[in-house]
Amino acid sequence: MDNIRNFSIIAHIDHGKSTLADRMIQKCGLITSREFKDQLLDNMDIERERGITIKSQTICLPYTAKDGKTYALNLVDTPGHVDFSYEVSRALTSCEGALLLIDAAQGVEAQTLANLYLAMENDLEIIPVINKIDLPSAEPEKVAEQVEEDLGLDADLIHLCSAKTGQGVDEILEAIVQYLPPPKGNPDDFLQALIFDASYDSFRGTIISCRIINGRVKPGDTIVFMSNNMYYRVEEVGLFSYKRQAQKELKAGQVGYIIAGVKTVQDTRPGDTITNKDRPCPKPLPGFREVQQVVFSSIYPITTDEYESLGSALEKLQLNDAALQFQKDSSAALGFGFRCGFLGLLHLEVVQERLEREFDISLILTVPSVRYYFHLNNGDVLEVDNPDHYPDPGTINTIEEPYIKATILIPEKYMGAVMNLCMDRRGANTNYHYPMPGRIEFTCELPLAEVIYDFYDKLKSITQGYGSFDYEMLDYRQSDLVKLDILVNGENVDALSQLVHRQNSRARGLNACEKLKEEIPRQMFKIAIQAAIGGTIIARTTISALRKDVTSKCYGGDITRKRKLLEKQKAGKKRMKTVGNVDIPQKAFLSVLKSDQ
Repeated sequence: MDNIRNFSIIAHIDHGKSTLADRMIQKCGLITSREFKDQLLDNMDIERERGITIKSQTICLPYTAKDGKTYALNLVDTPGHVDFSYEVSRALTSCEGALLLIDAAQGVEAQTLANLYLAMENDLEIIPVINKIDLPSAEPEKVAEQVEEDLGLDADLIHLCSAKTGQGVDEILEAIVQYLPPPKGNPDDFLQALIFDASYDSFRGTIISCRIINGRVKPGDTIVFMSNNMYYRVEEVGLFSYKRQAQKELKAGQVGYIIAGVKTVQDTRPGDTITNKDRPCPKPLPGFREVQQVVFSSIYPITTDEYESLGSALEKLQLNDAALQFQKDSSAALGFGFRCGFLGLLHLEVVQERLEREFDISLILTVPSVRYYFHLNNGDVLEVDNPDHYPDPGTINTIEEPYIKATILIPEKYMGAVMNLCMDRRGANTNYHYPMPGRIEFTCELPLAEVIYDFYDKLKSITQGYGSFDYEMLDYRQSDLVKLDILVNGENVDALSQLVHRQNSRARGLNACEKLKEEIPRQMFKIAIQAAIGGTIIARTTISALRKDVTSKCYGGDITRKRKLLEKQKAGKKRMKTVGNVDIPQKAFLSVLKSDQ
């Protein structure tokens, strides 16, 4: 066990975690230069296209140190985005140490701090690494000062590197061997293994990623999951090399996988403890804290016969993404679907894309909402995250909505624009301080409902990409909310209903109407698109009819003849309007979620 090191790479978005992992894999000679490709551990298409890491990935690197000993380095590459911080917290439970990466040009940012606190909660040894020192705008001395003052980390431990060129990577590998502690545990004790991830293979069943805390496991053993007492016989155990590498056994301190023919997806839960049936451990390991979903949206298949396959696809995704929660739901316009809980809008987009790509299902999503508390006149409290469940306005006493504390790090010159953005989104209790010259840390209390739309996109635009944003849940506060309905051709489209603050309702309604007008194709009759609160119409746009020039064959002559033809056409259009139904394309549902103002 002295020759094993389990460590993770944590950092803010785009500070170079996956690139550093690439260089380490190359330095350890795990794969040939012919097999190598950039972002080697990002194995989903969507990760490569967006240039972000979504799933933590583990790989075991054989490293020969300067003292001649060979070490097994278990590297976990983690995501940086706030929506996937749950992935990071799970990955850190399988490690004894972490490399905290900081961009030499950007300095310490919001997620750098958030991830540092996560690592400290898990009592990890931390090695600060300043990356991107090859950039013309790099200021490593200034950033090193910041690391010492803001993060309270020892300046002597700081390593400088460029993950792009490979400069300084050898020193980091040596530092991992020297400073990070080997794993603790007893290979001869009861088997205790913590599941921190899992994925589904259609040939082998569930592949469980776990960290062996105590004991050992080998093919032929009968294991038991302690949360539900399910028994399975182990078929294969092994390490995550570039491809899965089978081993004779896994023992205390190692991070690897177990294949035991687990066919039911629900049996494997991240955070669960695996033990041996013949010699069980007395109590399970402490699991992970429950994750809080903050954004809710309903997902419907475009064709109803895909409902079953959507259900099984969500189950398989949940195995790989424990932060996703769902339950059955139905809608008058869209039929049967699922109400899902997400950690943020990026998480929602990623789940939607993965369902469409990996499982080939076409989807319609409803407008995202957050969870509100309705206090009724009779003393009852209703939890509502779906506008369909909005109670009768006459029975409502007060409504409470969730507030967050937003921490925004920006260059000084964007202060005015960011302040205006927060004020437009009903921000309160704003304050700021200067963590370093030229940078402002701005904190502000905002309603979560105002943030889930496009707050992050707007922040990135007005700060030219230099703004970083992190948030934590605060509490619930009283608010004046109304249900905004969208009517197309006089019919209510329940998938587009949303709960909004009264002062924003007209702007939100007008935006939805304008977006739908752009997306819905023209018909032979006029289509009215209206936004309503209760029985009051507050906004309207009209899609004009396609018309045929019926008077083209009348050259001059009597006006009454032309009028007669136009009246006849008008009557036909009126009749068509009463029986015509308007198909709303899928793009229109998504366009309502994005605003330009």
